[in-house]
Amino acid sequence: MRAYKIIKLTLGLAIAMTAVSCVTPRRVNYLQDMTQGSQIELENRFEAKIAPYDELNISVVSPSNPTLAEPFNNNVANKNGYLVDVNGDIDFPYLDKIHVAGMTRLRLQETLTDMLKREGYISDAFVTVRFNNFKIFFLGAEGGKVLTVNNERCTFLEALAMMGQLDQHTRRDHIAVMREVNGQMVMRYLDPRSSDVFNDPFFMLQQNDFIITDNYNAGVVRSEITTVFSIFSAVASMASLIITVMLYRKSN
Repeated sequence: MRAYKIIKLTLGLAIAMTAVSCVTPRRVNYLQDMTQGSQIELENRFEAKIAPYDELNISVVSPSNPTLAEPFNNNVANKNGYLVDVNGDIDFPYLDKIHVAGMTRLRLQETLTDMLKREGYISDAFVTVRFNNFKIFFLGAEGGKVLTVNNERCTFLEALAMMGQLDQHTRRDHIAVMREVNGQMVMRYLDPRSSDVFNDPFFMLQQNDFIITDNYNAGVVRSEITTVFSIFSAVASMASLIITVMLYRKSN
Protein backbone atom coordinates (compact mmCIF):
# COMPACT_ATOMS: atom_id res chain seq x y z
CA MET A 1 0.00 0.00 0.00
CA ARG A 2 2.84 2.34 0.86
CA ALA A 3 4.42 1.64 -2.53
CA TYR A 4 1.27 2.80 -4.26
CA LYS A 5 1.24 6.00 -2.20
CA ILE A 6 4.82 6.69 -3.19
CA ILE A 7 3.98 6.10 -6.84
CA LYS A 8 1.01 8.50 -6.56
CA LEU A 9 3.27 11.09 -4.95
CA THR A 10 5.80 10.73 -7.75
CA LEU A 11 3.09 11.10 -10.39
CA GLY A 12 1.76 14.17 -8.58
CA LEU A 13 5.18 15.78 -8.70
CA ALA A 14 5.45 14.97 -12.41
CA ILE A 15 2.11 16.68 -13.07
CA ALA A 16 3.20 19.69 -11.05
CA MET A 17 6.40 19.91 -13.11
CA THR A 18 4.39 19.84 -16.33
CA ALA A 19 2.26 22.72 -15.09
CA VAL A 20 5.30 24.77 -14.10
CA SER A 21 7.02 24.36 -17.47
CA CYS A 22 3.86 24.94 -19.54
CA VAL A 23 3.46 28.21 -21.50
CA THR A 24 -0.15 29.04 -22.39
CA PRO A 25 -1.05 29.96 -26.01
CA ARG A 26 -2.58 33.23 -24.75
CA ARG A 27 0.89 34.41 -23.78
CA VAL A 28 2.57 33.74 -27.12
CA ASN A 29 0.06 33.52 -30.00
CA TYR A 30 -0.04 36.46 -32.41
CA LEU A 31 -3.17 38.40 -33.49
CA GLN A 32 -5.48 36.37 -31.27
CA ASP A 33 -8.54 38.50 -32.01
CA MET A 34 -8.38 37.93 -35.77
CA THR A 35 -10.29 35.18 -37.56
CA GLN A 36 -10.68 34.07 -41.15
CA GLY A 37 -12.03 36.95 -43.22
CA SER A 38 -11.05 39.64 -40.70
CA GLN A 39 -10.43 43.04 -42.27
CA ILE A 40 -8.67 45.97 -40.65
CA GLU A 41 -8.37 49.43 -42.19
CA LEU A 42 -4.87 50.77 -41.73
CA GLU A 43 -4.88 54.32 -40.41
CA ASN A 44 -1.13 54.87 -40.59
CA ARG A 45 0.17 54.52 -44.13
CA PHE A 46 3.84 55.26 -44.02
CA GLU A 47 6.90 55.73 -46.17
CA ALA A 48 10.29 56.21 -44.56
CA LYS A 49 11.70 59.72 -44.54
CA ILE A 50 15.32 60.59 -45.12
CA ALA A 51 17.28 61.61 -42.03
CA PRO A 52 20.83 62.78 -41.22
CA TYR A 53 23.48 60.04 -41.57
CA ASP A 54 21.36 58.05 -44.01
CA GLU A 55 23.21 56.63 -46.98
CA LEU A 56 21.38 56.94 -50.31
CA ASN A 57 22.01 55.20 -53.59
CA ILE A 58 21.04 57.61 -56.38
CA SER A 59 21.00 56.51 -60.02
CA VAL A 60 20.40 58.88 -62.95
CA VAL A 61 19.40 57.66 -66.41
CA SER A 62 18.95 59.51 -69.70
CA PRO A 63 17.22 57.22 -72.23
CA SER A 64 18.04 59.46 -75.23
CA ASN A 65 21.66 60.24 -74.30
CA PRO A 66 23.22 57.95 -71.61
CA THR A 67 26.46 59.94 -71.72
CA LEU A 68 24.74 62.90 -70.06
CA ALA A 69 23.99 60.79 -66.97
CA GLU A 70 27.57 59.56 -66.47
CA PRO A 71 28.80 62.51 -64.33
CA PHE A 72 26.00 61.87 -61.84
CA ASN A 73 26.63 58.12 -61.62
CA ASN A 74 30.43 58.10 -61.66
CA ASN A 75 30.85 60.65 -58.91
CA VAL A 76 33.10 59.39 -56.10
CA ALA A 77 30.37 59.96 -53.50
CA ASN A 78 27.92 57.89 -55.51
CA LYS A 79 30.07 54.72 -55.46
CA ASN A 80 29.33 54.12 -51.80
CA GLY A 81 26.16 56.14 -51.67
CA TYR A 82 25.41 59.76 -50.93
CA LEU A 83 25.81 60.37 -47.20
CA VAL A 84 23.28 62.76 -45.66
CA ASP A 85 25.23 65.10 -43.42
CA VAL A 86 24.31 66.33 -39.95
CA ASN A 87 22.35 69.22 -41.47
CA GLY A 88 20.30 66.90 -43.66
CA ASP A 89 22.07 67.83 -46.92
CA ILE A 90 23.79 65.88 -49.70
CA ASP A 91 26.38 67.14 -52.21
CA PHE A 92 25.05 66.31 -55.66
CA PRO A 93 27.13 66.86 -58.83
CA TYR A 94 26.45 70.22 -60.53
CA LEU A 95 23.46 70.88 -58.24
CA ASP A 96 25.67 71.38 -55.14
CA LYS A 97 24.04 71.03 -51.72
CA ILE A 98 20.47 69.79 -51.62
CA HIS A 99 18.47 69.60 -48.40
CA VAL A 100 16.92 66.12 -48.37
CA ALA A 101 16.09 65.46 -44.69
CA GLY A 102 12.36 64.95 -44.21
CA MET A 103 11.81 63.89 -47.82
CA THR A 104 10.58 60.44 -48.77
CA ARG A 105 12.52 58.42 -51.31
CA LEU A 106 9.91 59.10 -53.99
CA ARG A 107 9.85 62.82 -53.21
CA LEU A 108 13.63 63.07 -53.63
CA GLN A 109 13.38 61.23 -56.96
CA GLU A 110 10.87 63.79 -58.19
CA THR A 111 12.93 66.73 -56.85
CA LEU A 112 16.16 65.61 -58.52
CA THR A 113 14.36 64.85 -61.78
CA ASP A 114 12.80 68.32 -61.84
CA MET A 115 16.10 70.04 -60.96
CA LEU A 116 18.07 68.23 -63.67
CA LYS A 117 15.48 69.18 -66.25
CA ARG A 118 15.02 72.75 -65.03
CA GLU A 119 18.76 73.46 -64.95
CA GLY A 120 19.12 72.08 -68.48
CA TYR A 121 21.40 69.14 -67.66
CA ILE A 122 19.14 66.26 -68.79
CA SER A 123 15.83 66.90 -70.52
CA ASP A 124 14.59 63.32 -70.09
CA ALA A 125 16.16 62.53 -66.72
CA PHE A 126 14.99 59.46 -64.82
CA VAL A 127 16.16 59.25 -61.20
CA THR A 128 16.03 56.28 -58.81
CA VAL A 129 16.72 56.59 -55.06
CA ARG A 130 17.27 53.71 -52.66
CA PHE A 131 18.30 53.48 -49.00
CA ASN A 132 21.67 51.78 -48.52
CA ASN A 133 21.48 51.59 -44.74
CA PHE A 134 17.90 50.72 -43.78
CA LYS A 135 18.59 48.67 -40.66
CA ILE A 136 16.56 47.69 -37.61
CA PHE A 137 18.31 46.79 -34.37
CA PHE A 138 17.02 44.05 -32.07
CA LEU A 139 17.96 43.80 -28.39
CA GLY A 140 16.76 40.97 -26.16
CA ALA A 141 17.73 38.84 -23.20
CA GLU A 142 19.45 36.36 -25.53
CA GLY A 143 21.57 39.03 -27.25
CA GLY A 144 21.33 41.44 -30.17
CA LYS A 145 20.87 41.30 -33.94
CA VAL A 146 20.98 43.73 -36.85
CA LEU A 147 18.18 43.33 -39.39
CA THR A 148 18.92 44.64 -42.89
CA VAL A 149 15.84 45.74 -44.83
CA ASN A 150 16.07 45.60 -48.61
CA ASN A 151 13.56 48.38 -49.18
CA GLU A 152 12.33 51.45 -47.33
CA ARG A 153 9.25 49.79 -45.90
CA CYS A 154 9.25 47.38 -42.94
CA THR A 155 6.46 46.69 -40.48
CA PHE A 156 6.76 45.66 -36.87
CA LEU A 157 5.45 42.17 -37.65
CA GLU A 158 7.86 41.78 -40.57
CA ALA A 159 10.75 42.64 -38.26
CA LEU A 160 9.59 40.03 -35.72
CA ALA A 161 9.50 37.45 -38.51
CA MET A 162 13.01 38.42 -39.58
CA MET A 163 14.26 38.03 -36.01
CA GLY A 164 13.11 34.40 -35.92
CA GLN A 165 11.53 32.47 -33.07
CA LEU A 166 11.24 34.49 -29.87
CA ASP A 167 12.02 32.78 -26.58
CA GLN A 168 8.89 31.30 -24.97
CA HIS A 169 9.44 33.53 -21.95
CA THR A 170 9.51 36.74 -24.03
CA ARG A 171 6.68 39.10 -23.11
CA ARG A 172 4.65 39.52 -26.29
CA ASP A 173 2.56 42.24 -24.62
CA HIS A 174 5.62 44.34 -23.80
CA ILE A 175 7.77 44.63 -26.95
CA ALA A 176 9.28 48.09 -27.22
CA VAL A 177 10.04 50.10 -30.35
CA MET A 178 12.44 52.97 -29.76
CA ARG A 179 13.30 55.68 -32.30
CA GLU A 180 14.69 59.17 -32.51
CA VAL A 181 12.01 61.83 -32.97
CA ASN A 182 13.05 65.49 -33.22
CA GLY A 183 16.30 64.86 -31.38
CA GLN A 184 14.72 62.77 -28.59
CA MET A 185 14.54 59.00 -28.12
CA VAL A 186 10.91 57.92 -27.90
CA MET A 187 9.75 54.46 -26.82
CA ARG A 188 6.39 52.75 -27.34
CA TYR A 189 5.27 49.28 -26.30
CA LEU A 190 3.48 47.18 -28.92
CA ASP A 191 1.47 43.99 -28.42
CA PRO A 192 1.49 41.70 -31.49
CA ARG A 193 -1.11 39.45 -29.85
CA SER A 194 -3.77 42.05 -30.73
CA SER A 195 -4.84 43.44 -34.12
CA ASP A 196 -4.65 46.92 -32.54
CA VAL A 197 -0.95 46.74 -33.36
CA PHE A 198 -1.71 47.56 -37.02
CA ASN A 199 -2.77 51.11 -36.18
CA ASP A 200 -0.03 51.94 -33.71
CA PRO A 201 2.03 54.91 -34.99
CA PHE A 202 5.20 52.83 -34.53
CA PHE A 203 3.86 49.79 -36.44
CA MET A 204 5.61 51.01 -39.60
CA LEU A 205 9.28 50.99 -38.70
CA GLN A 206 11.86 53.58 -39.69
CA GLN A 207 15.54 53.14 -40.37
CA ASN A 208 17.64 52.72 -37.21
CA ASP A 209 14.66 51.82 -35.00
CA PHE A 210 15.37 49.59 -32.00
CA ILE A 211 13.14 46.65 -31.04
CA ILE A 212 13.66 45.70 -27.40
CA THR A 213 12.09 42.64 -25.77
CA ASP A 214 11.53 41.84 -22.11
CA ASN A 215 11.21 38.43 -20.47
CA TYR A 216 8.97 37.04 -17.76
CA ASN A 217 11.96 36.93 -15.40
CA ALA A 218 13.39 34.26 -17.68
CA GLY A 219 16.48 33.62 -15.60
CA VAL A 220 14.46 33.10 -12.46
CA VAL A 221 11.95 30.87 -14.25
CA ARG A 222 14.67 28.70 -15.73
CA SER A 223 16.45 28.48 -12.39
CA GLU A 224 13.27 27.46 -10.61
CA ILE A 225 12.44 24.85 -13.24
CA THR A 226 15.97 23.43 -13.04
CA THR A 227 15.75 23.28 -9.25
CA VAL A 228 12.35 21.58 -9.30
CA PHE A 229 13.54 19.08 -11.89
CA SER A 230 16.53 18.26 -9.69
CA ILE A 231 14.28 17.75 -6.66
CA PHE A 232 11.87 15.66 -8.71
CA SER A 233 14.72 13.50 -9.99
CA ALA A 234 15.97 12.93 -6.46
CA VAL A 235 12.46 12.10 -5.20
CA ALA A 236 11.86 9.72 -8.11
CA SER A 237 15.15 7.94 -7.46
CA MET A 238 14.36 7.63 -3.76
CA ALA A 239 10.86 6.36 -4.50
CA SER A 240 12.25 3.77 -6.88
CA LEU A 241 14.75 2.62 -4.26
CA ILE A 242 12.07 2.35 -1.54
CA ILE A 243 9.73 0.40 -3.81
CA THR A 244 12.54 -1.98 -4.77
CA VAL A 245 13.43 -2.61 -1.11
CA MET A 246 9.78 -3.13 -0.13
CA LEU A 247 9.15 -5.56 -2.97
CA TYR A 248 12.32 -7.44 -2.03
CA ARG A 249 11.25 -7.75 1.62
CA LYS A 250 7.75 -8.83 0.61
CA SER A 251 9.12 -11.56 -1.64
CA ASN A 252 11.21 -12.89 1.23
